[in-house]
Amino acid sequence: MKSSTKYQTKGKFHQVKGKLKESAGRVSDNPDLEAEGAGEKMAGNVQEKFGQIKKVLGK
Repeated sequence: MKSSTKYQTKGKFHQVKGKLKESAGRVSDNPDLEAEGAGEKMAGNVQEKFGQIKKVLGK
């Protein structure tokens, strides 16, 4: 697997994981967990975009 694809896959994983944490934080009324989920979701988005850029530059 190319490194660009790894970045994209890991980024998607972190986005989904962050979304789940964010939702769990809302349901359990835990603002810390909700904020942690939002941060992880954003980091996953950045990681995925980095993988996309790396793929384009690699061609």
